[in-house]
Amino acid sequence: MLEGVPHAFFGSNGAKHQFGFGGPGDGADVRALRAAAAASLCPGGSLAAPHQVHSPDVVTVLQGWDDAAEGRPVADAVVTATPGIVLGIVTADCGPILFADRAAGVIGAAHAGWRGAVDGVLENTIAAMEALGATRGNIAAVLGPTIAQPSYEVDAPFRARFHVDAERFFAPAPMREGTARWHFDLPGFITARLTAAGLSKTADTARDTFAEVARYHSHRRATQAGEANYGRQISMIALP
Repeated sequence: MLEGVPHAFFGSNGAKHQFGFGGPGDGADVRALRAAAAASLCPGGSLAAPHQVHSPDVVTVLQGWDDAAEGRPVADAVVTATPGIVLGIVTADCGPILFADRAAGVIGAAHAGWRGAVDGVLENTIAAMEALGATRGNIAAVLGPTIAQPSYEVDAPFRARFHVDAERFFAPAPMREGTARWHFDLPGFITARLTAAGLSKTADTARDTFAEVARYHSHRRATQAGEANYGRQISMIALP
């Protein structure tokens, strides 16, 4: 789907790799690991990975910035038409989506948990790419490793946040302590939003961050284990 455009969904490699400044480990080590991943896609390229806050906001990248723990632009998606830029998004259960219009030379990367997806981060990313010359019908989008429906148990207040049209993304789960529960299909919800936005070229890697312990970090898995912090993986796409 993204053939010809350098990209990768970098995992944890058995918890050896941790790509998020907010996660465990020394910040200098995280920075070096992120730089090495970017260089593997685009030698000499400049990494542009925002400070993510579960927002619908998109930054158009004209030049790279210092990849440090503090001072990066605050947003949950980045787009560019500038060669030599590597776009990066960190996740730990939320959906990383990489976008490309090869003909126009425009790429994007978005972080979409349920909140970002509901609030429009995907649609905003597509619109920002169009502003750089992309054509909606030519944009391809691939969803990377994301928590899968069987792993994503939610309660009634969570379910109530969604419009009735989203009911098909909730499957009944066993009750717990007399309380109704459901399994939420975040990958399906994201893909449906992309399709509704007019993208006809979409794909899902169908990797479950929660269940695939040796491959990926998971916020939910770490929380259930009572761990004080959790790691992040990173997804990248580049214009060489």
